[in-house]
Amino acid sequence: MSDLIETPKILNSKECLALSSKCLSQRIETRTALVGDNITIRRALPHHDRKTIGAWCFLDHFGPIDLKSTEGLRIGPHPHMGLQTFTYPLVGEILHRDSLGSKQKIQPGQVNLMTAGKGISHSEESLPDTVLHGVQLWIALPDSVRHMEPNFIHYENIPSLKLDNLQINILAGEFLNITSPVKVYSPLVGLELIAIEDTITTLSLNPTFEYGILPLIGNIEIANEIVDIDTLLYLPCGKPSTPVRIQKGSKILIIGGEPFKEDILIWWNFVARTKEEMIEAANAWDNHTVFGEVKGYLGKELIPPPLK
Repeated sequence: MSDLIETPKILNSKECLALSSKCLSQRIETRTALVGDNITIRRALPHHDRKTIGAWCFLDHFGPIDLKSTEGLRIGPHPHMGLQTFTYPLVGEILHRDSLGSKQKIQPGQVNLMTAGKGISHSEESLPDTVLHGVQLWIALPDSVRHMEPNFIHYENIPSLKLDNLQINILAGEFLNITSPVKVYSPLVGLELIAIEDTITTLSLNPTFEYGILPLIGNIEIANEIVDIDTLLYLPCGKPSTPVRIQKGSKILIIGGEPFKEDILIWWNFVARTKEEMIEAANAWDNHTVFGEVKGYLGKELIPPPLK
């Protein structure tokens, strides 16, 4: 996705609220934003109180959206650098094109992972469906690899396991000795929980990880605290497990990771370390250098950077 807020501020990861491991949780209310011409989403990260959870630095929850009366999702060519984009649809299909020449349809239960590295551009559009629902996240790249050559990988098969009455899809990282094939560069995890029946269970956590829990359908109760689709629940490091109650049919996204040790800046579609890098990247996009060309997208001109 492209951050299309007209005058975004540079977000500094230093500025988030510090929480001790003794704190139970932090509730982060999502905010609505417009993606493309007509798709409203719930944005959970970055937030003024919480810029990152592990290396996860951006989280949009889109849909369910009925596309019958719209032109669908159409996000024209736009650049990224210093991050990975992680797209996971629940319903509907999305067509990805990028400046490497990739053209990939992504279907529910699959993951598109684009590693921007030193710079890449891409476009996204929904295919003819009646409903679109899913998430897109960004993962900040550590300094050691953030200038790497860009690449794109499509993951058709994501491992899963059963825990009590839950199906758990391991989208990234490792959970209960099952490891996702998705290539990441920081210690992190991404899980989708699907309640086959009403479920009360205990989820194992990595005590060195901080976590974010976002309902996508329904809600979840954690230690007697109910969380709905408009709320991201943050859990700090230090917890080996947590009790959960989930109603049948609910789908829950869990992200986590070791706290990101590097201070980062987030502006528009870039993750960097200095304001000067951001300005240089925006100028490079304006001047059609660095980020390459997306071929085959039929629509508007390139998405320009917001006011610098």
